[in-house]
Amino acid sequence: MDKVDIINRIGFIRVKAKLTQKALSYAIGMNPSYINRLESKKDFLPSVDVLLKIIDECGSTAEEFFYSDIAAYEKDKQLAEKIKALPNEVKELIFNYDSELMNIFVRLNQKAVKIDK
Repeated sequence: MDKVDIINRIGFIRVKAKLTQKALSYAIGMNPSYINRLESKKDFLPSVDVLLKIIDECGSTAEEFFYSDIAAYEKDKQLAEKIKALPNEVKELIFNYDSELMNIFVRLNQKAVKIDK
């Protein structure tokens, strides 16, 4: 993950949290234009402390922020929880066999989620 990725993720979680750049800047105790400058100029990175404050103020977690596909984090987390709830025998079948079985499970699960909505 490079500097631009980190800055883009800050913008992603800020928008997801429905915070303006100014509101987030105030919430983390920075100059009102701090987030605007960070997101638009992309010429600097926040310190670790400030980044953690941003993540927290946006109602996110470091795990979500640094997840490989931040936009899919919630969906992937829900899928993982469903897999954890399965009986051990079923999990063994899924994970001890080839990836085709896992792909079938994922497709079936996606259909089930669509039906539940």
